[in-house]
Amino acid sequence: MTNRRTLLAVAHGTRSAAGQRQIRDLVAAVARRRPRLDVRLSYADVQHPRIGEVTPGVRDAVVVPLLLSAGYHVRVDIADAVAGTGIPVAATLGPDDVLLASLTRHLPAAADAVVLAAAGSSDPAWRAGIHEMADRLGGAHVAYASGRDRPVSDVVAGLRAGGARRIAIAAYLLADGQFYRTLHRAGADLVTPPLCLDPAVAGLVLRRFETASLTMAAAPL
Repeated sequence: MTNRRTLLAVAHGTRSAAGQRQIRDLVAAVARRRPRLDVRLSYADVQHPRIGEVTPGVRDAVVVPLLLSAGYHVRVDIADAVAGTGIPVAATLGPDDVLLASLTRHLPAAADAVVLAAAGSSDPAWRAGIHEMADRLGGAHVAYASGRDRPVSDVVAGLRAGGARRIAIAAYLLADGQFYRTLHRAGADLVTPPLCLDPAVAGLVLRRFETASLTMAAAPL
């Protein structure tokens, strides 16, 4: 009997029941699109099973980070979990035109200013991905939902003081949770929904899986 290929999705993890459900629904949507694929969900933080608990039990697998930008969890947590296993790691979901289209669809054409709100990290690779998406979004103002650097509420307040009357927050967050909910208290006029609610994101997850699979197949022995 031929072993089934495994797509090992790795989410960040959240304590939000709504966010947990949204990530499970995303992974279930991926599985429905590819019924012959063994799709499993693990986490880099907060929830279990952690990625390192799952990798010893899978073969012919590809790890797909359900993360929007590369950073510590990819560079350390996921890298440590696959070290010595030969399991390839796909690219993160962002930046990508699928995410750009999802954000753009929910942004009002009449907005005076758009704030791209991400979780927050000091990792240079992570920040580079965020700024790339902001550039793709027409030069959106970058802000973070955690930490002291460019907090979303401060960026929104600064835009108001500068004369912006209608401010939209492009939520660069995959699922509901503490960070997402702070965006609704930041003083903007509109906040886009979590990205994982867009059905197109399931297709993006599968595309990351297939690209990594082809790269692995083409690698010299």
